[in-house]
Amino acid sequence: MRSFKQRGFTLIEILVAVAIFIMITAVAMVSYQTANRRARDGRRQADLEQVRSALEIYRADNAVYPSTNWAALVAALQPTYLSTIPVDPRSYSYYYSSDGTTYSLCAYLESGGSVDCGANCSAPGNCNYRVINP
Repeated sequence: MRSFKQRGFTLIEILVAVAIFIMITAVAMVSYQTANRRARDGRRQADLEQVRSALEIYRADNAVYPSTNWAALVAALQPTYLSTIPVDPRSYSYYYSSDGTTYSLCAYLESGGSVDCGANCSAPGNCNYRVINP
């Protein structure tokens, strides 16, 4: 029987407290990672919308969209139509294709997307979010 003069925690009480702390930390880390993933995806979507706006202004001035790939798009839009070229928050790439009358901007969203960009990306699985001309 335990005496009232003994003070302190038992090993079981300490283990339970540590287990609760570990579970709370794990839940917090998952939530933090999910929030970061969503923030990066939001930035990707905002970047493509910014490029879309620049493309529409370019088309209004030149009657066609710039053709070919992302590098040619950057050269055509900067600095007149787009002050800074968007860079993916991670190591992914943005993709652009156009035939002069239509265009497709593609990116990879970490939280998933519902679009198969097909031949618009350099390899299958590189994008799952697409913005096309209105």
